[in-house]
Amino acid sequence: MAKVTERVEGLADLDKVLGELGKATGRNVLRRLAVKRLEPMAEEARRRVPVEDSDLKDSIAVSTNLAGYAKRLNSRSKSEAQASMGPAGRGDGKAPPQGSLQEFGTVNHPPQPFMRPAWDSGKGELLDAIADDLWSEISKAAARKAKKAARLAAKG
Repeated sequence: MAKVTERVEGLADLDKVLGELGKATGRNVLRRLAVKRLEPMAEEARRRVPVEDSDLKDSIAVSTNLAGYAKRLNSRSKSEAQASMGPAGRGDGKAPPQGSLQEFGTVNHPPQPFMRPAWDSGKGELLDAIADDLWSEISKAAARKAKKAARLAAKG
C-alpha cells in the first residue's frame, strides 16, 4: 500500500506559537484538532461500508493511540502528534479482517473501497480548516496557561 502524504503550506507561524506553549500543551492541541477534524471522515467511512456489517462499521474509529499497522508505519516519524482513522481493534487489539478484504478485494471479490473515498471526500475541507482551527485551539490553550500562571502567582 502506498503512503499518502498531503502538504499544507504556511504553518510555520503556527508551529512557532505551538512551541511557545510547551511540548505537552502543543501535542495536546494537535491531538484535539486531529480528532475533531477526522471524526466527520470516520462517519463518512461508516456510511460507505459496502456491506451491512455492524462489526466493521462499529470498528471505524479515530484515535491518537496508534496500534498495529499504523504504529509500524509511523514508527520512525518525527511528528509531535499523530492520529489515525479507520477500522480499529477491540479487546484482542486486531481490526476486523473484513475491512481490508472489502477495501482492496480478493481473488474472488472485487474491491469495494470505503476508507479511501471517505478520505478523498473530506481531505480538502480538513486541510483548509486546519490553520483556522489551530489558531482557535492555540488561543484557548494560551488563555488556560495564562490563567494557571495567574492562579499560581496568587498562591505565592
